[in-house]
Amino acid sequence: MKDKLEKLRADFLASLEAIQDLPSLRDLELQYLSRKGELSALIGGLKDLSIDIRREAGEFANVVKQELQTRFNEIKDSLEKKTDLTTYIDATIPGEKIESGHLHPLSLVRRELEDFFATLGFTVMDGPEIESEFYNFEALNVPPHHPARDMQDTFYVDVKNKQGEYDLTMRTQTSNTQVRAMQKYGAPLKVIMPGRVFRSEATDARHEHTFYQLEGVMIDKNINFAHMKSILEAVGQKLYGPDTKLRMRPKFYPFVEPGSNGEYTCFLCQGQGCRVCKHSGWLEILGCGLIHPSVLMAGGIDPEQYSGFAFGFGLNRLAMLKYGINDIRLFNGGDLRFLKQF
Repeated sequence: MKDKLEKLRADFLASLEAIQDLPSLRDLELQYLSRKGELSALIGGLKDLSIDIRREAGEFANVVKQELQTRFNEIKDSLEKKTDLTTYIDATIPGEKIESGHLHPLSLVRRELEDFFATLGFTVMDGPEIESEFYNFEALNVPPHHPARDMQDTFYVDVKNKQGEYDLTMRTQTSNTQVRAMQKYGAPLKVIMPGRVFRSEATDARHEHTFYQLEGVMIDKNINFAHMKSILEAVGQKLYGPDTKLRMRPKFYPFVEPGSNGEYTCFLCQGQGCRVCKHSGWLEILGCGLIHPSVLMAGGIDPEQYSGFAFGFGLNRLAMLKYGINDIRLFNGGDLRFLKQF
């Protein structure tokens, strides 16, 4: 009998130490300590023993029962306290701060412009970042000898065509989507094309090899320079306030004729002159012009019937001016100390 009680004690304590939750503890109690449990069955068998052996075995059985019950209660109290800590909720304790995501500053500026142009009836269109020379250069009236097509200015994909030439590029401008939009939708057309572009150039505080642009095109019958000017004036007032003025100065771009630079009154000094605008009172923000007839023809549109204008913004520059950022490399740097400010 004593050997049986020793074995039961050892089995019970081993099982008890492995218990991790209250339901398992209750099952163990039913198996060993209940009225119909194994310990009760052994104690019930004492009546069949002789008086001398019964007295000695009974005393040992009581010691074992008390030991098992004491250890059982200790484990039960420990599990109940642990359960209370995990289930009790104190509504007066301040909640934990949940980290929430947010948009990148370039995305903020891009969405602001997309929403604005949508109110003017423009459609948003995306284009491929790996582009053929035709859409990136030829269709935009950029001749074969133009320096922009040199490898020191353009990233070429290391894949040759059947003629053994490299004719795939990382697009250098969002203008590549102009002709695609014309071919897809025809005229009349009102579309903006935001996206990422690539240039093979050294990086510094104001130059980056990967940056973002937003280009817009409007094509219809009898479109002229005045239509373009009114749209761009509205953009400037949206970005920098209702008193913002637009100044346009001639500049050559192969895909527009005539071409122009668009400059807005400096929103920091209100046109009085400061460090940001180099004391001119004006900020150069965009390039624009009336679409060249060759570009219209490349897009399948008759320049005798339709005319249009195109404009382009550097989204990185807009964000730098809007948020007072002094280094363009911060946008692609992935520094959370910078990104968490927006």
